[in-house]
Amino acid sequence: MTARFSLGIDLGTSNCAMGLSDLDAEGTEIVPIPQILAANQLGEKPTLPSALYLPHPEEFRPGSFQLPWDGDGALRIVGQFARDHGALVPDRLVTSAKSWLSNPHIDPKERTLPWRSESAEEKLSPFDCSRLYLAHLGGAFVHAAEAQGRDWAVGDGQIVVTVPASFDEVARSLTAEAAEAAGLGAVTLLEEPQAAFYAWAARAGREWRDAVTPGDVVLVCDVGGGTADFSLIAVTDIDGNLELERISVGEHILLGGDNMDLALAYTLQAKLEAEGKSLDAWQFLALVHAAARAKIALFEDAGLAEAPIAVPSRGSSLFAKTIATALDRDTLSQVVLDGFFARTALDDLPREARRAGLQEFGLPYASDPVISKHLARFLTRSLQNVQASDKLGALAGSRAGGPALMPTAVLFNGGVFKAEAIRARVLDLLASWNGGEAVRELEGAEPDLAVAQGAAIYGRQRATGKGLRIKAGAARSYYVGLETSMPAIPGFRPPVKALCVVPQGMQEGTTQLIEGRTFGLVTGEAAEFRFFSSAVRSGDTPGQILPDAERELEETSLLEVELPALPDVPAGQVVPVRIEAVVTELGTLELWMKHANSDRRWKIEFQVRTQ
Repeated sequence: MTARFSLGIDLGTSNCAMGLSDLDAEGTEIVPIPQILAANQLGEKPTLPSALYLPHPEEFRPGSFQLPWDGDGALRIVGQFARDHGALVPDRLVTSAKSWLSNPHIDPKERTLPWRSESAEEKLSPFDCSRLYLAHLGGAFVHAAEAQGRDWAVGDGQIVVTVPASFDEVARSLTAEAAEAAGLGAVTLLEEPQAAFYAWAARAGREWRDAVTPGDVVLVCDVGGGTADFSLIAVTDIDGNLELERISVGEHILLGGDNMDLALAYTLQAKLEAEGKSLDAWQFLALVHAAARAKIALFEDAGLAEAPIAVPSRGSSLFAKTIATALDRDTLSQVVLDGFFARTALDDLPREARRAGLQEFGLPYASDPVISKHLARFLTRSLQNVQASDKLGALAGSRAGGPALMPTAVLFNGGVFKAEAIRARVLDLLASWNGGEAVRELEGAEPDLAVAQGAAIYGRQRATGKGLRIKAGAARSYYVGLETSMPAIPGFRPPVKALCVVPQGMQEGTTQLIEGRTFGLVTGEAAEFRFFSSAVRSGDTPGQILPDAERELEETSLLEVELPALPDVPAGQVVPVRIEAVVTELGTLELWMKHANSDRRWKIEFQVRTQ
């Protein structure tokens, strides 16, 4: 069936948004998202906070949170009210579910959220939360379409859901699965930095070709509420036409605007304590929210010297004591600019904190809060990645000649970069690393809505076959572990080898058969499969074997599964197979083991490592 629209969904760590492109019209629009603003109050906002509140069964009257397209919503509330009210009852509030979804140390389908809560009657899994956010967005979209007289169902369009470029294959597959479970069908996945570039190019119109030239390397610098995500896109000239190719992606870094708000709150708390004023835990949470609002006010109005902050008491009296303070511009600059975006050297990389032998288990937050250092590490690793491949080295050109792969232009994305002062600091930082040569800004983006808009634009291009496309493919090279064939030696454990099955850059909709090699597959009894990846080994080819996977690669997942045995083959006997990898049109990865002597084959799923 011919698609009637393209819907782009930015499933953000802190906020979600939707962009829409009617294929019978021009341009894109942001879809206002109906959500609960207060008990018995429904309203529309351009974004949906990625927050989920689990009310006590007796906390509100039944039906207080009914949505037009859903039930009464009494058991779980999503969006603005969930975030605001949940800040007062944090042990019933779920946030950062997207970060938990990509955590390699937990089962994302296990009911663990709200994390460490002892109050919630029934917890949810990170997968459940993603599904519920997507279900809310899907229902909101259909409701908004009906209100505008559009007789659209979810299945009538091309739906694109964005993921961080730094997401590994497990997190990508879980996102696609959550979307299908939410009733959105088989969605297409798109990396967020690419979506931001599509949005910028669409806003620039035909002039985008004047803003970038062959030989440019564009840094997409994306810092949102909870994560920092970096990508590099090379601009080339092919037969007189500009072409774009993503040549590097960064690591998954849990560091963003939420960290800045928390740092400001701690600074203000210390100021209040110096004045003899103390805050309880509830008041500190209120201070975090107030600091976030004050930060935005100061960044938006350069003429404002300070922003007032009032922290209420938890007393029920109208005259309950309120603690007043203010966030001044010097403190804001010291904490955010000099703290998170410090002027560091290119060789000043993130410090690895000394780890205690026993730690409180939780999200793997970045140990070093200085985003400047993480950016330097990304540019340094990007140089290593392009130097590993003749193709990428040619795309990078002369930019690959120094100690790091320096960009010629930068596109800012994420709510943090709505602040001009932060954008200016990053530009100064890049120039200092670039021998004083300025790195120009690609202007005209909407940092907090661009990803949703760009996803809708990309979906339109897929549906119509027309428009700008960024060549990307697999963001990493993927490997499967191989048991070393060698005699047993007392006290010696042979290293696990790694077979490259998907090279970095393998395009969507392509299949890769490992030619000329046969492997042994255990069937009929439980067997273990280990999966690895690398973002800096672009030169590895399918079938290449690395001698020591644990030393050279990052382990991404572990699967223990019993594959059905062949007829007349004893359980546990190794059968000869050839390996075929598929990167689907939707952007997910499949791995097949094909029996060498018949048409039997087994699909091996990527799973999250849980031990």
